[in-house]
Amino acid sequence: MSELRFSSDHEWVRVEGDIAVVGITDYAQEQLGDVVFVELPALGASLAKADQAAVVESVKAASEIYAPIGGEVTAVNEALADAPEAVNADPLGGGWFFKLRLADAGELDALMDEDAYKAFVEGLD
Repeated sequence: MSELRFSSDHEWVRVEGDIAVVGITDYAQEQLGDVVFVELPALGASLAKADQAAVVESVKAASEIYAPIGGEVTAVNEALADAPEAVNADPLGGGWFFKLRLADAGELDALMDEDAYKAFVEGLD
């Protein structure tokens, strides 16, 4: 597994070749509570960095998920339609949201590594 990168909106990115897998962080799913529905982007959609990409509904609230980097949606996690709780159970694994073909790998440089993200989250409390 390659290194995870994190956005200040609590999305994570894992790059696999020219494809970026995107999901929400453990911190984000804890803040949301029990996820009951996930609306995913359309296959083939072109997303710019910071575009709204998905919506997560939980018992507490609905929250937008933003594209941490730009690219074309090449896959969505269809399993979340029947099992949205995977976002809570395995946010950094089976609870991934979508995959993007990277438009500009340089955008990854603006994301935090794990240590920087941990420090960012600690500063929120």
